Amino acid sequence: TRSLSITSGDQTMFEKAQGEKVTLPCTFVLSEEDEGPLDIEWVLIPADNQKKEQIIIMYAMDRIYNDYYAAMAGRKQFTNPDPRSGDGSLDILNLKSADTGTYQCKVKKAPGVQSQKIQLTVLVKPARTKCSIEGPQVIGKDIILKCASQEGSPLLSYDWRRVSGTRELPATSMLNKNTGELLLKNASQDYSGIYNCVASNRVGTDECSVELNVTPPTNTAGIIVGAILGTLLGLSVLAFLVFCCCKKHREKKYEKEVHHDIREDVPPPKSRSSTARSYIGSNRSSLGSMSPSNMEGYTKTPYSQVPSEDFERTPGQNPTFAPSKVAAPNLSRMGAVPVMIPAQSKDGSIV
Repeated sequence: TRSLSITSGDQTMFEKAQGEKVTLPCTFVLSEEDEGPLDIEWVLIPADNQKKEQIIIMYAMDRIYNDYYAAMAGRKQFTNPDPRSGDGSLDILNLKSADTGTYQCKVKKAPGVQSQKIQLTVLVKPARTKCSIEGPQVIGKDIILKCASQEGSPLLSYDWRRVSGTRELPATSMLNKNTGELLLKNASQDYSGIYNCVASNRVGTDECSVELNVTPPTNTAGIIVGAILGTLLGLSVLAFLVFCCCKKHREKKYEKEVHHDIREDVPPPKSRSSTARSYIGSNRSSLGSMSPSNMEGYTKTPYSQVPSEDFERTPGQNPTFAPSKVAAPNLSRMGAVPVMIPAQSKDGSIV
């Protein structure tokens, strides 16, 4: 007795790149004995057995139900709009890495029932691949060219090639395809050029390039000597500035101290008027003992001739007075007290 059977091919595993489209086959043949209603159902079997199966799409009672699985909303459909023709294949559009899983197609038309499982793996192409150089680009040094993709499903493989010059990798180079590192030992100036890295997996490739410029070593000794001399020169200038500042500070301090000593140690000058009074008083006291008869021929010393405070009399020197050209008035008649004025003899002595 014939019964319902699924006639899809033997391919039960598919690998596709992210963003692509996949068709999961599910074709079937009905028998004359299968008289019940036709039911076609696609479900996603999770890798974790503790989770429930997710219905993706269903055909039942001559109608398509496409609103079960929200994660694939707008991205899933039956390949044939009328699955009754014997084609219940499923199309998934714009694949995502989360679509990876086991899918099962179930076909039922009583009394016949059949199912088929298909494994889908969504791979991500290498993307955002970057190249870099590690180590000094100097003759005689070891240089490492690095290559790494920011995106991409494993297993990723890396390959380096030279796109300038001889287009061949140096003889001393060592390539690690898994890590993407290319080691150039004991680099020479001939190693200079443009290098290209290709990252690949089962669904795609991506590339990046880097330019290597190997140069002779710099004069390190000259640089060190120059740095030392520059440092010493800077320190000398700094020391000179500090010395000048200290010297100027000491000079200002000395000026202030000298000015302060002058103001406190030197006594104030004597009053000119007090000196004049003292001088006149002394002359009057000495003249008081003289008789009025001797006052003729003498006059008072003009005030303008009174010695100042800076005047110093020489020991043994007596003051001389100019003889008066005007006779002294009669003091007794004026009612004044007579004042004795010294007279000078012809030989210069005072009587």
